[in-house]
Formats: sequence, structure tokens, C-alpha cells
Amino acid sequence: MRDNLPKRAEHGGRVRWHRTRKRGEVLDFSANVNPYPPAFPWIPDASALKDYPDDRYETLKEEIGRTFGRDAAEVAVGNGSVELIRAFCSAVLGPGDTARIESPTFAEYGMAVRLAGARCTAGDGRAAVRFLCNPNNPTGKLYSREEVLRVLDAAAGQGTCLFLDEAFIELSDPRESVVDVSDENLFLLRSLTKSFAVPGIRFGYAFGTPELIEKVETVRLPWTVNTFAESFAIEAFRHYDLLEESRERIARERAWLCSRLDALGLVYAPPSANYILIEVPVEAEVLVERLLSRGILVRDCRSFGLPRHIRVAVRTHEENRQLIEALEACLP
Repeated sequence: MRDNLPKRAEHGGRVRWHRTRKRGEVLDFSANVNPYPPAFPWIPDASALKDYPDDRYETLKEEIGRTFGRDAAEVAVGNGSVELIRAFCSAVLGPGDTARIESPTFAEYGMAVRLAGARCTAGDGRAAVRFLCNPNNPTGKLYSREEVLRVLDAAAGQGTCLFLDEAFIELSDPRESVVDVSDENLFLLRSLTKSFAVPGIRFGYAFGTPELIEKVETVRLPWTVNTFAESFAIEAFRHYDLLEESRERIARERAWLCSRLDALGLVYAPPSANYILIEVPVEAEVLVERLLSRGILVRDCRSFGLPRHIRVAVRTHEENRQLIEALEACLP
């Protein structure tokens, strides 16, 4: 039995647990999902449950390929983006390998690297894989397309594979995406469940060369994308262009929320997506508990190595107003 497993990563989105514990309604600002998801008709077909999903997911991959101008052989799918992170690391990393991860960022990168038997570094030395989150979670830093391509060129020059996580770019600025780039040194991750606000179905997808995708699909457990998730994803990609309205509404609410944070004298990282990293004048856990007592759940960023920061999602205007009122009451 292994006794050197890393500790499980901390995540936001535990609102169902908090609702049960508090026996009341809680507004979840800890999970960064689209507050204005596209509306389209979709009714789950219960009769589909009698059959196994098609583990090749051919129709789904063809729909994704059509949406982004990529071949279906360049598409991987999984039970949320985390499954694809772990499948990728299991496929390309092993004992003795090194992965470059710059903090603060999504904790599952390091978790997957260690589970694959490799080690993490933040340095500029040679590594088998470099992880880059764009826009970054939790800071919201958005790299331009040109900057990302320079990083890719540098990685390729060192024989490094760039793992690029674009889970939030659809709610930020997709013009900065490199989803159209096919390169043997690039693996690009996306998350449908964040952009369409359906985290409960767990669906992530990714792009790479057919050779790399085949390795990832070999490692991935079979049938992990269930029939309902597959059905919803196919319909969502057929309405993918509706995310433009989501981005516009998020940008307006984000600007309003920032103006209110300014009025409170709070410092925050320049946001680019549907979340804001805020520096607070007390220990994060203290403020998190105060806000929770008022029915507001925010992300405690201690797990990112930021003991005096919280991360809040951008939600609807009325919900954002409630967040500001709670902050006014809870800040010292």
C-alpha cells in the first residue's frame, strides 16, 4: 500500500455540503461558473440509460471538432477537466520527470504530477511538461495569444510539452485562445461545465495531436462521460455562439463589482474572467466564516498559498449586490 500519496487538493463549490449543514440557502461565490448561461432546449432521454455510452464518443468529438475547426482525432473528452489532467499526466509523465508549475494556480496540476510519480518545480530549468493556466486561476491573469505562442515556442525548443488550461477563456476573451493551433508540444484543456454552468454533469474536453490524444484516451477510464453528459454537450456545442452574450454580461457585472470593491478600499488582482482575487485585511478563514454566517460562500485562498486572499465569482447583479452588502458588514 502506498504511504506517500499527496494530500487531496482543496476546491471551491462545496455549496451542497454547506446548505445541508446550515439547513438554509447559501449563495455560492466560491465556484466560477457562468452566471448567464446560454438557454437552449434540452430534455434528457431516459431511454438512453439502458445502453452503455459509445466509449469512442465519435458523434460528440465530431461536434467539438466542427465547432473549433479541428479533426475529431485531435479531441479528447473526460469526466470534467480534472480527469483529463490526470490522464494526461499518467500518459506522459513518470518517475524522474519534472513538471514546471508556477504558483499560485490550480492545485490539481501538482496533484496529478505527483500521482504520476513525477516532481514539481517552479524554476526555469528543463522540464518534461510546463503547465500554464490562461486566464490563471485564481489570479485572473490573461496572457495574450502572442505571449502564449512565445511560451509554446520556448517549450518546444527545450523538448517540453505545454499543458495549456483554457477552462475560463470562453468567459474571458476567446480571441486570446490558441485552440486552432495543432502542435506536437501542445495539449489544450477546456471545460464545458463552467461556461454552460452545469458542473453537476462533469464534462471536460481537450485538444492535441492524434498521437497524444490516443495516449490520453488509452489512460482514461472507459465510459466516464455518461449518456446525459454526452447528450447535453452535443447540444451545447450546437449553441456555442451564444456564449458571446454571456461574456458581455459578465464584463458589465465585473466592472460594477470592481467599482464597489474600490469603494470598500479593497485591493484585487486585475480580473479578466468571471472571478476576482481579493486581498483582505484579516485572515481569509476569519472573513470566510463571517460571510458564511450571512449565507455567502466565497473561496478561501489559503490552499493557493494566499492566507489573506479570497476569490469571488462574478454572479448576477442582485447576487453581487448581496455580496457587497455582506462584505460591508463583515470587514473590520
